[in-house]
Amino acid sequence: MSAEPAVDPAPARAAAPARPVPGPRRAPRKGAFPAVAAILVLFLAASSAPSPLYVVYQQRWDFTAWVLTVVFALYVAGLLGALLVVGALSDHLGRRPVLGAAIALEAVALVLFLVAGDVVVLSAARVLQGIATGTAVTAASAALVDLEPGHARGRAGVITSVAPLTGLALGALGSGLLVEFAPAPTRLVYALLLAGLLLAAAAVALLPETSPRRPGARASLRPRVALPAHLRADIVPVVPVMIAGWALAGMYLSLGPSVAAQLLGLRDHLIGGVVVTLLAGTGALTVAVLRSRPAAALLAPSAALLALGTLASLAGTAEGLTWLAALGTVVAGLGLGASALATFGTFARVAAPHERSEVFALANVIAYLGNSVPAVLGGVAVTAVGLRTATEGYALAIVVVSLATLVLSLARTRARRRAAAVPCG
Repeated sequence: MSAEPAVDPAPARAAAPARPVPGPRRAPRKGAFPAVAAILVLFLAASSAPSPLYVVYQQRWDFTAWVLTVVFALYVAGLLGALLVVGALSDHLGRRPVLGAAIALEAVALVLFLVAGDVVVLSAARVLQGIATGTAVTAASAALVDLEPGHARGRAGVITSVAPLTGLALGALGSGLLVEFAPAPTRLVYALLLAGLLLAAAAVALLPETSPRRPGARASLRPRVALPAHLRADIVPVVPVMIAGWALAGMYLSLGPSVAAQLLGLRDHLIGGVVVTLLAGTGALTVAVLRSRPAAALLAPSAALLALGTLASLAGTAEGLTWLAALGTVVAGLGLGASALATFGTFARVAAPHERSEVFALANVIAYLGNSVPAVLGGVAVTAVGLRTATEGYALAIVVVSLATLVLSLARTRARRRAAAVPCG
């Protein structure tokens, strides 16, 4: 949901942005809505572009798997920090200034990628990229709500739901293609992304400002995270599958290309991008297709698909069957998309308007910690016991958590049906 990712990761959705205080606003310029949508996808695509390159960096600079996953986690830390700290800043300073600052910071990160000669510079680039992406996601999501056409209500929600996983898929696949078939594999992709940022900067300069300045910018920087007691019964049951889904995404984005190369013998650098695309792209399509389904109805199926897909991928990897590993990844992608809808949909359904900012902040904390912490632990395990054993342990843990969610969800559904069947009085 990047994606990264988010799926950038958001590959996860940012907290629902507050509407600006009503005031004078310029009429939306034709093309403003698709331009902001394209900028959102661009940022998420940039966030997953390094994934197919991690194997190249690791070979050139000779660092261990746990260092690789720490580099990945640093991006998530920057992203989460930005979501929590500057998530509401565009409500006070305006959408354009915040988007412009995000573009400038992303440009600095891409320049660092271009000149990186060691893991320290790579790490700095990833931190800055995380901050830039988190800043852009919140401001762009709010701008999409502001610019949503009157005849297409709900379109902004669809775009902000689908864009993170779509961007992750496009960025990884495009990067993989360039690494395999184009010159300067560690530089060309970032040069092209810089060119895309120039176009994004021009688009932002032409955008109408939809959120007039208002006081409170400094106060808005204070992170607010909460789980109201009356929401625990609804939210706690969805947390395990939320962690399982984003932990799976974290594994694919950080270690996926290494697994494909070392355990399946797929040395083609394009495969690193395809691995991420199969998961994130399928997840994005699932979100688009199932977006109108009730969140509660998706919880058990998403857990089952995550478990089944992860098991199939693990079996394919263990037996050297590429087709089975790919099929399992697609099934797991279905589970990832459905679980994103089930979990974030639950947060949106149960939280009252005055609670949503803090509750969605909690959702982001859970999702991104689930995305990064298991990936780092997996990297440590790779260094200690080897890639195959660590991958098997990581995948089995996701399966266990997903199956536990499935069992609890089915038991809860049965209990509700029994309670409804008991006659009153």
